[in-house]
Amino acid sequence: MGATRTLIRPLAVLFVLCVAAFLFLKLADEVREGETQRMDAWVLRSLRTRGDLAVPIGPAWLPAATRNLTALGSVPVLLFVVLAVAGFLALARLWRHLLLVLGASGGGLLLMVGLKWAFDRPRPMVVPPLMLETSPSFPSGHAMMSAVVYLTLGTLLAQLCPRWRERVYVIAVAGALTLVIGLTRLYLGVHYPTDVLAGWSVGLAWALASGLAARGLRRGSRQLRAEVPEAEGAESSP
Repeated sequence: MGATRTLIRPLAVLFVLCVAAFLFLKLADEVREGETQRMDAWVLRSLRTRGDLAVPIGPAWLPAATRNLTALGSVPVLLFVVLAVAGFLALARLWRHLLLVLGASGGGLLLMVGLKWAFDRPRPMVVPPLMLETSPSFPSGHAMMSAVVYLTLGTLLAQLCPRWRERVYVIAVAGALTLVIGLTRLYLGVHYPTDVLAGWSVGLAWALASGLAARGLRRGSRQLRAEVPEAEGAESSP
């Protein structure tokens, strides 16, 4: 039974990873052909006052709160979070986890930049944006990198939790933070919905791949520790 669970979990993760990657490829194809433009424009207009598209819906304090929340997915904030976690892992001498965090974050950043310039989609002009953005629009960097960083860190932290309730809580918080950051990009009018969905999809796929890599490293180190004493015992026997 234990061996079955050990096999089912990575297969389930791999399945979700493939679904997320397929969703991104599907969205990318639709965006290239311009088939999502009408829906994208409708969603952004629905978040603005009907009489004045420069005014977002909701209470007066919401735009400022949205700007504060969206900063949690910015490169400077994410860089600070990654370096803070990396410092802790270095002090704890968890070198494999340290390399995984740095590799997943750095690789995700390079992938995000490459995708943005490959698609080179202009920023939305449907509504007046509530903040200035100059980089290409697809995929959303905030949505993608928040998924890469927060979900990767959440996965690593969940592996250290002994009870399933704690693991679910950690993953849920990381997922909720990623979700909120992506939604702020729509409210601010700086991304189309398909930009955000694509960012979530590729970010989730990257985070899941990082989680599988962490699992492989952990199992590999356990197997190596088990094999070394056996080899030493065989060498010492007459």
